[in-house]
Amino acid sequence: MKITTVALLGWCICASFAAPAQTDLPGVKVTAPPFSSQHGGYLISGDFRVDPRMPWVVFPAQALVKGDILDIEPMSLQDDEYLVLQECASADCREASIVRFWSADNIGGNDARYNRVRITHENKYFIWLKRLPEISGQSCGQGWLKFSNDTTRCGSHFTTFRQISPPLTLIPEGDLAAFHRQALQKAIESAPVRVMRQTHDGSTYVVRYEGGSVARIQRMHATRGSPQDRR
Repeated sequence: MKITTVALLGWCICASFAAPAQTDLPGVKVTAPPFSSQHGGYLISGDFRVDPRMPWVVFPAQALVKGDILDIEPMSLQDDEYLVLQECASADCREASIVRFWSADNIGGNDARYNRVRITHENKYFIWLKRLPEISGQSCGQGWLKFSNDTTRCGSHFTTFRQISPPLTLIPEGDLAAFHRQALQKAIESAPVRVMRQTHDGSTYVVRYEGGSVARIQRMHATRGSPQDRR
């Protein structure tokens, strides 16, 4: 009994010292969930995930809804890589539609608006990285003997893709795709690039793919009562 009384007295003494210290702490009001912040009428969230069963697919932890803005910034892409944003095009998601893609040709630059995608309807959206055959600026099979620019160059990246396809499938179209048809077939059937690491830099989700390519991703959701929310 004496031991219990001493222990209780010790706890009371500690509590008496702790209580005044706690009253000096500033009030803390939590206004955003983990990995999120608020700015300019938006809740900015980096709450994205990779499903362990599909180690190449990045998706938002909460479904994107109309009015959201998805900010996807590829920091580095190899010449044969394409970062793809797709959405389900059927109820069972056996078909998907390309929303936007990025290649090494169109990352960087000063216009960050290109990285922002305004969501026009609620749906399932997912992000993944695909490797396709690397091509040069050489012509579509015509060689360099013809010197007219409109016949001897086809570009160094595929720029046109089938809009609707099975999910996680990227199918190039056009003259450049026709010329590389055999090499493309094997690449189209291969799996996307695996995610090797995912971290958070404040309210930004940072994903690193096998091979070293990196993308920074945010979701911007208009908060209630903001000018954006009233549009």
